[in-house]
Amino acid sequence: MQAGRLVSEKRDTQPRILVVLPESQQARALIFYLEQRAYEVLWAHEGQSAYEILDADAVDALIYALREKRIDGLRVQQLAHKRNPAICAIAIAGPEDIELGVEAMRQGAYDFQLLPLNLAKVGAVLEKGLRYQQLVGEVSDLQRRLDERYRFDDIARRSSPWQRIYLQIEQVAQSRTSVLIAGETGTGKGEVAKAIHQRSRRRENAFVEINCGALPESLVENELFGHEKGAYTGAGAARKGRFELADQGTLFLDEVGDIPLPTQVKLLRVIQDGCFERIGGTQTRRVDVRLIAATHRDLEAMVQEGTFRADLFYRLNVIKIEVPPLRECREDIPILADAFIRQFAAENNKRIESIRPRALDVLRDYDWPGNVRELKNCIEGMVVMCAREGVLEVGDIPRYINRQERVFPGLGFRVGMSMAEIEQTAIAETLKAVGNDRRRAAEILQIGLSTLYRKVKQYGGI
Repeated sequence: MQAGRLVSEKRDTQPRILVVLPESQQARALIFYLEQRAYEVLWAHEGQSAYEILDADAVDALIYALREKRIDGLRVQQLAHKRNPAICAIAIAGPEDIELGVEAMRQGAYDFQLLPLNLAKVGAVLEKGLRYQQLVGEVSDLQRRLDERYRFDDIARRSSPWQRIYLQIEQVAQSRTSVLIAGETGTGKGEVAKAIHQRSRRRENAFVEINCGALPESLVENELFGHEKGAYTGAGAARKGRFELADQGTLFLDEVGDIPLPTQVKLLRVIQDGCFERIGGTQTRRVDVRLIAATHRDLEAMVQEGTFRADLFYRLNVIKIEVPPLRECREDIPILADAFIRQFAAENNKRIESIRPRALDVLRDYDWPGNVRELKNCIEGMVVMCAREGVLEVGDIPRYINRQERVFPGLGFRVGMSMAEIEQTAIAETLKAVGNDRRRAAEILQIGLSTLYRKVKQYGGI
């Protein structure tokens, strides 16, 4: 067999694998194994040939020796990542180079395999890594198709609850009816309100919003209805309120549950007949405004407590849209993370294009009490602080998220076990729970990968 390109019959449809290993029986066995699985294989015996192949051809995966004569494995990996940030790179080395293997994974290798090679394990890792690349492409394509279909600003979700919300937006947008959007803080209630406006007949007119919970009680009425000159000390000129600014358009009242009771009376009147007076004025003014309100509070409970007017609640609650928390829509996290990565990479001039599947697993496991807003802030911080190019890693995730407690049921602990037995059980069950993914197991156990390899060997190859 000659060094160089080894092309399978399915060249046009199968992934292309670059193998960077010196001539040996084990290398030939690996090449034969990959060919039998119908991959297109490029084989470089030394580093310079690998550089030339990477410059000339696009490859989907890289299997390389970390430290061999005329092969600088880390340099090959760095160049491969520049050409394809989502590449599935598998480092190969002997037991004496475990620390170097850990460094390779820190720099973005998908996995690290010890010699002698277990070809079945290499094949499983390769299949998983290539599947991740496909997922990245599918997510990007899905993002594009969702944008084309819905065109709702930053809303791009695929979970069932959000598909229902899309339908509700379409149904209510063309009406004049008041809409109440309910949901926890940070779930995206404002984006839903904007989407309703953009789909309405009023989209060419103003969309005005006010966060009632961010204002002192004494200022809410002034912000909503405005004031006349001399209405109070310091009112040197007349000023329009939000209702006048939103005339012929849409007014979005965020955190409507925080409006004080006296102001609720005036709000009810303007909803009913479109009439109000500025503070300090006697002239009745008329406006034509579509009202959308949002709250994270339980307004029905507030009505029972007497802190929110029942008649105002019924006028606002004609149509209600419930926005679910992010923890109930975890399938949306990859597409949201992808959108935020692209946004903040562009804003900060960073060459970061995606996030590792293991890191996505950590993000999906977290409950996100701050919902999408917290996820967005998290991704922004990760992008800004990442010193590498290409792909975000588990280590880039803030520690308060990355170090959350993970529980796996069915651990075989019992009274009377020694600490060594408990440790062995914890390692074995964790490896089992993550499909023998040693890097992820080390993250969950909060130990170094080299420590995990040593422990596995100590306990007889768990």
